[in-house]
Amino acid sequence: MNIELENLIEMALADGIVTEKERAIILRKAEALGEDIDEVEMVLDAKLHLTKKAATPPPLTVKPEKPKSNKHGGIKKCPSCGTVVKSMEIICSDCEHEFSNTNTNSAVNKLMHKIEAVNFDKYDDEDDYYGKIATIIKACVIPSASDDIYEFGTKAISEIDDTLTYWEVDSIAWKNKADDCIMKLKIIEIKNPSYSSLRLELEKYLDEKKTKISANSRNDWLILIPVIIFICCCCLAYKYLF
Repeated sequence: MNIELENLIEMALADGIVTEKERAIILRKAEALGEDIDEVEMVLDAKLHLTKKAATPPPLTVKPEKPKSNKHGGIKKCPSCGTVVKSMEIICSDCEHEFSNTNTNSAVNKLMHKIEAVNFDKYDDEDDYYGKIATIIKACVIPSASDDIYEFGTKAISEIDDTLTYWEVDSIAWKNKADDCIMKLKIIEIKNPSYSSLRLELEKYLDEKKTKISANSRNDWLILIPVIIFICCCCLAYKYLF
């Protein structure tokens, strides 16, 4: 981000609040500098949240002990044998322990329930149906907790159909949500660099999907080349023989 814009944001946050006038000035400046408005607004809201959080004294109560987690620094481990496993796996490859608490992200569950409630028979064709699915995905709000953002992003990427040679409208919506999750994790990294591992894993997973779809597209063209050559040969033969 432009240093001049960062300084302007820091000045606005000096008193711990951002007025509508200050926000409008920041966004106008961002537009003039060619910055992405949505990204600047996201950064502004994140910094404002962190400023308010830092200014709020912790409650004078004893916090309950957190339950033991099977995640260690962004790496998921099997609670049974301790083997490091991929975040998307639901069964340990070493001891075959089945992971409970899979897809417990409430935001993901609510979104999938809304999608499952869409009746395909009510739509005239597939484009209308998948367009409705894409609309539901776009309207879904990404969670704010870092672990929930990661789980949401993982689910979004897994829903991208990489068996096709092109991007379906619903896959595009899922990809955009995954990009938003990656951006949110980048913002969290500003204060907590340890979360970079989660962001990098999402980026790698998304890149694999993009590469697969691109490869499918290239393979389609390779299959068509012999067909095109055959048709051209037939046309030339017809021209000279008749």
